[in-house]
Amino acid sequence: MSAKYDLIVIGSGPGGYVAAIRASQLGMKVGVVEKAELGGVCLNWGCIPTKALLKSAQVYEYIKHAEDYGIEVSDASVNFESMIKRSREVANGMSKGIQFLFKKNKIDHIAGFGKLKPNKTVEVEDGKGAKTDYTASHIILATGGKARELPNLKIDNEKIIGYRKAMVLDKKPESMVIVGSGAIGVEFAYLYNAIGTKVTIVEYLPAIVPVEDEEISKQLERSFKKAGITIMTGAEVTAVDTSGKKCKVSIKTKKGEESVACDIVLSAVGVSTNVEGIGLEEVGIKVEKGKVVVNEFYKTNVEGIYAIGDIVQGPALAHVASAEGILCVEKISGLNPEPINYNNIPGCTYCQPEIASVGYTEKAAKEAGYEIKVGKFPFSASGKASAGGVKDGFVKVIYDAKYGEWLGAHMIGANVTEMIAEVVASRKLETTGHEIIKTIHPHPTMSEAVMEATAAAYDEVIHL
Repeated sequence: MSAKYDLIVIGSGPGGYVAAIRASQLGMKVGVVEKAELGGVCLNWGCIPTKALLKSAQVYEYIKHAEDYGIEVSDASVNFESMIKRSREVANGMSKGIQFLFKKNKIDHIAGFGKLKPNKTVEVEDGKGAKTDYTASHIILATGGKARELPNLKIDNEKIIGYRKAMVLDKKPESMVIVGSGAIGVEFAYLYNAIGTKVTIVEYLPAIVPVEDEEISKQLERSFKKAGITIMTGAEVTAVDTSGKKCKVSIKTKKGEESVACDIVLSAVGVSTNVEGIGLEEVGIKVEKGKVVVNEFYKTNVEGIYAIGDIVQGPALAHVASAEGILCVEKISGLNPEPINYNNIPGCTYCQPEIASVGYTEKAAKEAGYEIKVGKFPFSASGKASAGGVKDGFVKVIYDAKYGEWLGAHMIGANVTEMIAEVVASRKLETTGHEIIKTIHPHPTMSEAVMEATAAAYDEVIHL
């Protein structure tokens, strides 16, 4: 048997399901191929359940520091199993939400593993091994990514684990070594440290969260060390001995070889693409360095086949995949969408303190040849941050000195992931620094720091 669609999407993550819904809104008959849960890794094993776990950790930290707020609490403890259970319930609820959206938008969920075949055909193998061919005028590949493995750090899901297992451990480990300090690494570092695990971060590069502005990296390192997290930068895990009760982690540092014992090693060294076995070679789709090659509207070199999300060049972020999916189907539908500006993509990290950034770092702006104005406003000078007991961190802004263009913004502190959209929208609208200074921000709020930092860049700051 077979079925004919206007569009088939392979993968139902934040790229795939969003593309499918937008295509349905534009009048297409849509089918989505998904072998696992609707919503993909992000919704089921990434963005959403990790935030649920992080919230539990944050609540526990508030309780531990309740006396700071004039409240007495005794005998608070972590029920690790209940934390995990809540996280899974949140993810499951969101996945059911996608099922509802598919039904509402008349999108077919085709359960199974999808593989490209010639003539715009997708072969879907279900859980029982039965294969069915489906054809479509257009096919979007949105197969996402998975945890990357290092040759000397093979995941066994017992003592050496990836992020997925870190969300569903049977019991709280007493000690953990986290290899890699990108968003995944530092979020889990905060989570496990907050609930009482002894955490060590090992980062190969000279600074943690290495893609961030240097001052952000230094501030997070200070905050993490203050919280009791051990940080080893410029260090490399050379071997892990799992033969005993504890893992023995051999780490090459500037001082020489060191050994750290722990219960669990978490490999958080990035993401690799899901491009194997989906028929790319059979239909002749061009791939470079593990990424599908596409144009600015996500069209591959094969007519009628497109790719979005983690499997193409660009940041491997949920909101990027969603934006690419919408743009792709709007172009297919004959609309005239504007290509994405990849220098205006916000990045958010949800440890405590949170990190949010967009645009050029100070170093990158200088390297690009800009003459710049830089302003900083510390949350220690914020009335709202003081009232909330969250004074760690700052907002840093970077402007072009000649025209006032907003080149970048970098934030670290409480709730900054909720603040970064102001910068993204302002940059999209080509707002200048002077316009931000004259934009009245509500008081008292954390967001005032954006205006104050901008005023600092122009030597007009009031509260410093």
